Amino acid sequence: MTPAEAKKRIAELRAEVSRHAELYYRQAKPEIPDRDYDKLERELADLEKQFPQFAAKVSPTAQVGDDRLEGFSTYRHRQPMQSLDNTYSEDEYRAFHQRLVKLFGRDELAYVVEPKVDGLAVSVTYEKGKLVRAVTRGNGEEGDDITVNARTIYSLPAELKTSKKHPVPDVIEIRGEIYLTTAEFQRINEEREEAGEPVYANPRNLAAGTIKQLDPKEVARRKLEIVLYGIGYCEPQVADSQSEFVASVKAWGLPTVEKFWPVQGIDAAWQAVGELDKLRHAFAYGTDGAVTKVDSFGLRREAGSTAKSPRWAIAYKFEPERAETKINAITIQVGRTGVLTPVAELEPVILAGTTVARATLHNKDEIARKDIRVGDTVLVEKAGEVIPAVIEVNLKRRTKECRPYEFPDKCPVCGTKVVQLEEEVAMRCPNLGCPAQVRRRLTHFVSKACLDIDGLGTAMIDELVEKGWVKELPDLFRLKRDDLLTLGKKVEKSTDNLLAALEAAKRCELWRLIHGLGIPHVGVSAAKDLATHFRDLEKLASAKVEDFIANKESVISGIGETMAVAITGFFADKRNRALVEGLLEVGLKPVAPEKPVGGSTIFAGKTFVLTGTLPTMSRDEAAAKIEAAAGKVSGSVSKKTSYVLAGEEAGSKLDKAKELGVPVIDEAEFLKMLKG
Repeated sequence: MTPAEAKKRIAELRAEVSRHAELYYRQAKPEIPDRDYDKLERELADLEKQFPQFAAKVSPTAQVGDDRLEGFSTYRHRQPMQSLDNTYSEDEYRAFHQRLVKLFGRDELAYVVEPKVDGLAVSVTYEKGKLVRAVTRGNGEEGDDITVNARTIYSLPAELKTSKKHPVPDVIEIRGEIYLTTAEFQRINEEREEAGEPVYANPRNLAAGTIKQLDPKEVARRKLEIVLYGIGYCEPQVADSQSEFVASVKAWGLPTVEKFWPVQGIDAAWQAVGELDKLRHAFAYGTDGAVTKVDSFGLRREAGSTAKSPRWAIAYKFEPERAETKINAITIQVGRTGVLTPVAELEPVILAGTTVARATLHNKDEIARKDIRVGDTVLVEKAGEVIPAVIEVNLKRRTKECRPYEFPDKCPVCGTKVVQLEEEVAMRCPNLGCPAQVRRRLTHFVSKACLDIDGLGTAMIDELVEKGWVKELPDLFRLKRDDLLTLGKKVEKSTDNLLAALEAAKRCELWRLIHGLGIPHVGVSAAKDLATHFRDLEKLASAKVEDFIANKESVISGIGETMAVAITGFFADKRNRALVEGLLEVGLKPVAPEKPVGGSTIFAGKTFVLTGTLPTMSRDEAAAKIEAAAGKVSGSVSKKTSYVLAGEEAGSKLDKAKELGVPVIDEAEFLKMLKG
């Protein structure tokens, strides 16, 4: 490469790397996989080294990715918060060791190997043992103050435990990652898919976007987790090595890495990396690599740092599992809200132990940006090892038959011209009567999390919509026995059961009906909060934003501004008001939640987790009693759990409760508590 060519390529790479860094760190919406970004950054670093005459005062290769956003105040780290050098090569990993051997003059160095959790970097500060601040990495010198949001993370204690062996320092910055478990990521995506909304690409992006929400109530609804493993500023010093520090972190009651390998020498370190690669698929969170650090803090100080990263640590990143396959077709799914989601129908291929035959293409812009065509051979990987994604097209195998895909300008189900709302990338079918939307709305409405109507499976719903008997939710309650009896042989009993279930559903719990309406952002928990507060569907439908938010504060616990705007906007739509009126006209009389007996709030401020089979009541019945007494029910055990109500065949939640020292009660004790 000539100097002129190098100068041009360096300028191109700086612009490209900076653009992708902006998408990754600030917007949490990367366009390319991490591996591709790392390649671009490595190419730029190599060229800058080869052609130092084109060095710049500001280059992305010498800067920490900046995640700061408007709307947050910034806070300066007492000690800079750097990023890590990374590699995908064993040779480069071993070269890292050789540089340290040369620096320290010794061969057998003590290392620690830890999982690299795929999340958002954070620094939490404790003063006199109390949590005072949580700050993102930002530009390494200062980051966004996310303390209010971080306090919603159950596993992050407000106060540290202390002991003679592990005293708490006066001031300490502890570094780590905020992340989402795979299970929580899947739960959120299932809710979005059920609502006909586009799914999120991977847990890391969702965690980063969630913690930067301006409304902590919205943050709390997504169960973020945190892992802490690094030390920043500390006074007085509490450890001389990483091994000692991790022991202190555990003793203080902080969540830290679940696997930790103290090793001697690079061969043992490389062996630990291999062990981690085998174990990581069973972890509850995404792990995209192994971090190797010099154990001794004294040697770390001697090694020092570059402007961007410490010289005493490196991240070996695991190769994402990918497979090459062919796109046989691109189909369009129409969701409950009318969003058109393109899906790649693939030649089935084994990926990460499962057969993959479909992959989301997200939206129209994504197809155009990657130039994805039917018939193309593509690379597929599991994004964050969770959902299949098309990474890139193998252009060498593209044939003349592979034509550019034309995104439909009409709904493929009802033929209505699609629209694109302002500030949205999604294309939508605006026809609320579109059969695809009706099917999705009905499926959601009758599901166990809503009205829980037995006898209305997918096949039955499809038939009811196809025959035109059900065009909107109220039509369910207008179904005629004689019509239903024509659907097949020996259906008399199932027809009578269905009609009985529909009749019983008219007296459903109010929260079930609220959830069943499909109001954006309103899940089960929010629906229960709304039912408890308003106690009447028409009152909820008539509410204004100021009934939810007063003086910028939430009137109803758990309902923030984003949700308030969504709720009032939903009921402001004439079609949705007509829907509510129609449901009431066909006889729905939802039941408001019971008020605490005698005004009792015996469980106020208490959080219960239910596990196992109870002797005389279902878990739903127990949950209803807890909520009627002003308590909360959670799906996971944490240090903030007040009680675990356990029955027979209690599982991992019981083990977690014992590990954390959370009180475990049985049904008999629970009923005694309820009586006061």
